Amino acid sequence: MNDFKLLIDNITITHEGLQEQAANAVNQALTIRNWLIGYYIVEYEQRGMDRASYGSNLLNNLEKHFENTGVKSMTARRLRDYRALYFCYPQIRQSLTARLVNSSIRQSLTAILTQNNVKEEITEPLEKGKAISGELLITKLSFTHLEQLIRIKEDLKRTFYEVECIKGTWSVRELKRQISSLYFERTGLSEKPNKLSELVHTNKNSHLATDIIKNIYAFEFLDLDVKPLMEESDLETALLNNLQEFIIELGNGFCFEKRQKRILIGENYYFIDLLFYHRILKCHVIVELKIGEFNHGDIGQLNTYLNYYKEEISENNDNAPVGILLVANKDHALVKYATAGMNENLFVQQYLINLPNKEKLESYINEELSKLM
Repeated sequence: MNDFKLLIDNITITHEGLQEQAANAVNQALTIRNWLIGYYIVEYEQRGMDRASYGSNLLNNLEKHFENTGVKSMTARRLRDYRALYFCYPQIRQSLTARLVNSSIRQSLTAILTQNNVKEEITEPLEKGKAISGELLITKLSFTHLEQLIRIKEDLKRTFYEVECIKGTWSVRELKRQISSLYFERTGLSEKPNKLSELVHTNKNSHLATDIIKNIYAFEFLDLDVKPLMEESDLETALLNNLQEFIIELGNGFCFEKRQKRILIGENYYFIDLLFYHRILKCHVIVELKIGEFNHGDIGQLNTYLNYYKEEISENNDNAPVGILLVANKDHALVKYATAGMNENLFVQQYLINLPNKEKLESYINEELSKLM
């Protein structure tokens, strides 16, 4: 029995240790790549290369080029983040050349970094010696952490969160939570900031290797499908697998567009469970499936998607989009229709003729759940 336990312990330690090592290697390479891309963009802009042709709309032109080549992560927004990463963290340059395995990249970079024209225009984020080293930034923080940090304009505030994040091994979610809770400001106002720090780090949400790997940047960097990012439960995935075909068969006019449709609203990506276009109603139909009891936040999320599609996606001759929210638990399914921006009675009367029948949807969800339990 003891030998078997020892076997399990050894396998577990090896698995978790090397998984974390692999995750760190991926994220370090990702940070270096993004910093270098930011550098190349800044150098191009400062040298004025082909400015007449490309300079005024450089990032959009780059996005179009890479979109045509199938590279997913080179959107104008992300390229802007890469450029900001370069400006925020000039100290990263000191850790680059030794880390680059590819000799051609290393030789090219060594030649570039010896030039002074760009380096002189970059100032240290704080007084000399007060900034966190590039080595620590690369090894202790993923790019997804840095992506949140570069949005902080004040150098002292940004460095505060860098230090606290490294000290507490925070997940990205925890970092965002602490920023939104004004931890920096509360620390400045506290008579006993050390006590506040102890409390914050006692209740921390640390990141795991799987959390580090499962982010949109890592998946796209490795040229992997981004669907696994959704981390859907097995139950929800199984329901969605069948729900798509069920709706198409049940309702005349449904044309399937996309599952886990990714949309960008503001600075964040969101994923629509199922997206259809109804050719008779001439509108998009958004279907969201939530496991568990109904929460008011679920309808708010669907309402956001509907408003986004109405303003940004729908054509002039389209009708307003329709939302269907399926909220399931072990006992029943609850179907609600989002009615943002329209008279509720007219909305229901107008669309219920062609939409899936509420009772049939509830019956379907209950039946599928019984199969999976």
